[in-house]
Amino acid sequence: MMDVTLSAAELNDRIAVLRDNIRQLIEQAAAASGEQNETRTADRLEQQNEELDRLIAQRESLAK
Repeated sequence: MMDVTLSAAELNDRIAVLRDNIRQLIEQAAAASGEQNETRTADRLEQQNEELDRLIAQRESLAK
């Protein structure tokens, strides 16, 4: 991950994109079948959630 300082607006944009990505991944997981697809989707969801948590923490830190 890059440690680039983002503005509040950039953070909000990235957070919105990540939330949409997570929503889409959940929809894909519901439609997909097979262990390999489920594993890949779970890995992607975990990665997106970690990035979302990091950006939210960064945004909260910026607001202080």
